[in-house]
Amino acid sequence: MTREEKATVIEDLTAQLAENPNIYLADISGLNAVDTSNLRRACFKANIKLAVVKNTLLAKAMEASDKEFGELSEVLKGNTSLMLSETGNAPAKLIKNFRKKSEKPVLKGAFIEEAVYIGDENLDALVNIKSKEEVIGDIIGLLQSPAKNVISGLKSGGGKLAGILKTLSEKE
Repeated sequence: MTREEKATVIEDLTAQLAENPNIYLADISGLNAVDTSNLRRACFKANIKLAVVKNTLLAKAMEASDKEFGELSEVLKGNTSLMLSETGNAPAKLIKNFRKKSEKPVLKGAFIEEAVYIGDENLDALVNIKSKEEVIGDIIGLLQSPAKNVISGLKSGGGKLAGILKTLSEKE
């Protein structure tokens, strides 16, 4: 690979790192062709970009990026696959589901909305991260709850009041 080609790849990687808020680094070495094809197909269906990258080029792209990746560059050893997603927990869920059939991919690290996670032991924590839409839905549900309680109280109170008035009018 020539110096110009490397510079182009680094620029492309830097642009991808800047565009995506959720970045996963995984090790998919040891997967056979069928499993690799299935993983790529699952990534495509889940709207996750999967690319195998050279560690040195990715490290240079991380240095050139405006984001603070912390210790994430330290996990760039061996085979590295880059998973880019709009949803924070989508790659973690995909990895967890895929590992029901195989021991790979292994999570090396992740960069989720300014937070850095290092190591495969963080996979369960990453699966439980809520997406922006889920958090907004939870907040809307919490905001609607008091109003629903007041309305149901008024409805039930109105029914009781009407029943009492009807009973009193029948007694006379």
